Amino acid sequence: MRKSKWTSLFSLMLVFVLVLAACSGDESGEDGADEKDSDEKVKIVYARGKDATKATDKIIEAFEKKYPNIDVEFRDMPSDSGAQHDAYVTALNGKSSEIDVMDLDVVWPAEFAQAGYVMALDRFIQKDNINLDDYNQGALSAANFNAKQWALPKFIDAGMLFYRTDIVEEGNVPQTWDELITKADELQGEKGTKFGYLMQAKQYEGLVTNAVEFIASYGGEIVNENGEVVVDSEEAIQGIKKMVEVANADFVPENITTFTEPESHTSFIEGESPFIRNWPYQYALANDEDQSEIVGNVGVAPLPKGDAGSAAALGGWMTAINAYTEHPREAWEFLKFMTGPEGQKISAIHGGLAPTLPSLFEDEEVLEANPFFKEEGFVNALNNAVSRPVVPNYPEISEIIQIEISKAITGKVTAEEAAKNMQKKIDAAMQ
Repeated sequence: MRKSKWTSLFSLMLVFVLVLAACSGDESGEDGADEKDSDEKVKIVYARGKDATKATDKIIEAFEKKYPNIDVEFRDMPSDSGAQHDAYVTALNGKSSEIDVMDLDVVWPAEFAQAGYVMALDRFIQKDNINLDDYNQGALSAANFNAKQWALPKFIDAGMLFYRTDIVEEGNVPQTWDELITKADELQGEKGTKFGYLMQAKQYEGLVTNAVEFIASYGGEIVNENGEVVVDSEEAIQGIKKMVEVANADFVPENITTFTEPESHTSFIEGESPFIRNWPYQYALANDEDQSEIVGNVGVAPLPKGDAGSAAALGGWMTAINAYTEHPREAWEFLKFMTGPEGQKISAIHGGLAPTLPSLFEDEEVLEANPFFKEEGFVNALNNAVSRPVVPNYPEISEIIQIEISKAITGKVTAEEAAKNMQKKIDAAMQ
């Protein structure tokens, strides 16, 4: 009897210990890391393209104040989104854990998820009761792949026309591409300007967004909603022709084919042009007294119309966690902060970035810093946003578009030939 009693007691204690161990193991697996001492300081690395505003520094400052045990090191990536994409892929192919949190262009999440580069966020979202209904659903869906959420949207972009209000008379903002051509030519040289219009025409992702806008404004598409390649159409050709005409006009810089966002926005804030096509951040940058020579003299409008109306390329950036991070919990806390109300408010006030949380468009401080958020021109530009081709092998398709549009601008092929070449090559790539 005594032996049986001790045996039973020992067995009960053994089961209890095993249960505790299993629970501990489950908890560690759920969070992807062992429990850490609350006093232990952890450093994570956040990577994104070069930020010309003060927003990133202010987000990190606010986050570190709220989470004193987490240090965030900001790492500049190339401003060219194609070069940034390639830098990420090189590092992540090698399973590097050097970067913990990273910004992704709106067209990358599915590719990165399929390759195993980023961590699914669903368990974090559920654990912290994040209400995804609070986000712009279009922006949110760009990072949903195989029924999992791989990133959260940080800001939404759409191409817009910014203009100098001290040069362009009220009510005289060009409404069509032909009107823009006339006005840009007329106003070149006014108040010390060197050019009449600025755009992004280098062979990189920005060229694709400009091309999408021209093509869509004439009623064309590159790939339709059914996944069919339809770029070899009269409408698309008309858009390409107009883009080539603008890019080769005397009122754009002679080296416009070297211009990305930094080159164009720098020229604009230095007072060199009355018009520029750019993303919403341009407004905050143009009103930054430390950098801009045109503070208080900037207006915003939808991009000019073609035969089918105005069109703006849908853009924006998401934030994701490296699948190989050694600090998943801390990385999540930073991602959650940056893409949540606090971080997006800082981005909007100090970076001029349009929030993906619609409620922030009613925030008084956000509207004070970005009065154009409540302007009809801004709202219409967002409403006119069109997606770039939604395809699983987007980088390959983008490269085809870049090459053919670049050839058209430099006169190596006609608009008709560019459309035919894209049709054939994209069709082959989609097979």
